[in-house]
Amino acid sequence: MESYQRKQFIYKGILATIFVACITSVITFYATYHQMGKNRLLVAGTSSENSAENINGIATSLKNFRELIDEYYIGDVDEQKVMNETIKGYINGLDDEYSEFMTAEEWEDYQADALGNYVGIGIYMSLDTAGNVVILEPIEGSPAEAVGLKTGDIIVEVDSESVIGSNTAEVANKVKGEPGTKVKMKVIRDKEYQDFEVERKEIKVYHVKNEMLENKVGYIKLSTFDEGCSDEFRTAFEELQKQGAQKLVVDLRDNTGGLVDEALEIADMMIPKGQTMLLTVDAKENKEVTKAEKEAIINMDIVVLVNGYSASASEILTGALKDNGKAKVVGTKTYGKGVIQNVFSLSDGSVLKLTTAEYFTPNEVKINKVGIEPDIVVEDVPEEEGTEEIDEQLNKGLEILQN
Repeated sequence: MESYQRKQFIYKGILATIFVACITSVITFYATYHQMGKNRLLVAGTSSENSAENINGIATSLKNFRELIDEYYIGDVDEQKVMNETIKGYINGLDDEYSEFMTAEEWEDYQADALGNYVGIGIYMSLDTAGNVVILEPIEGSPAEAVGLKTGDIIVEVDSESVIGSNTAEVANKVKGEPGTKVKMKVIRDKEYQDFEVERKEIKVYHVKNEMLENKVGYIKLSTFDEGCSDEFRTAFEELQKQGAQKLVVDLRDNTGGLVDEALEIADMMIPKGQTMLLTVDAKENKEVTKAEKEAIINMDIVVLVNGYSASASEILTGALKDNGKAKVVGTKTYGKGVIQNVFSLSDGSVLKLTTAEYFTPNEVKINKVGIEPDIVVEDVPEEEGTEEIDEQLNKGLEILQN
């Protein structure tokens, strides 16, 4: 039977009939308002154990707001934008940072990113612990790298508009645009503001880098788990194997995740057939176990490098290798995103990306909001200006492999 994870993040999705019905109820203006003297009182929806009553209360409030807008507002109303923002607000009310509603256009952009092709400036972004959008790293050869944007830069403005409090998707949508156009970026670096102007270009993302290190150690860095990265990983390993690699470093630092299937495909290359790779539990407490389906093709000593930005699919791969005794994990504790989203397609091309399950490592270790502790903790100490850069975590990994 097809495993639960094989259903994650599929682009074809399904028509979420129940959800559509709920949203339709939310945006249907059919309730009444109270009058006290000449002032209308907005009747806000109140909490109730009955979700249908809750939705009716929301619809009542929306109707009252709309009547005030129709009577007093002097501007034009973009009905589609109001509709989209209403639904987005409803989903945001779940207070789940990973669930979101996307319009058809936003979903198209999202898929383009997942396929590794888009028009932009070429940066990976994430949220730091303070909720700021921070640059993980500029893509090699990208416009962002060319103008000097760096890892750790906190993005505070895009085209003179503040993005403080925005999520990465919102910032990405502002940064993207037509090729050849330019975008202005204001960032904070070392507590100082710096301004950049970057030309947008077509970006081709290569998810995997590999090289041979000394003492027959192969090195593979995975920047993301977008579509096709497992094939790239296999190709990279085969190239290293031809060059004589007998040991392997898998670098997942700053890799914020992506498609669950891609992470599991890579894990399946290293974990013996039949061994557990992932456990998931859905909203109804149903537990699914995903096991390795193929014979492992990578049978050598492995070190996995992680840090605080290693998240989601990175944690799935790390946990699978660690709990099965296939790798030593070096670095700092991972981010702690242990939930999976399903994508539900709606009839107009928009989608709901909804958190539907929590995942655990094969030893049933909780990841969400906890993270994975490395076997060997090694901090990455920033070097002083003008001194030689030292990768303490990689050096420790190489030391372990030699011993």
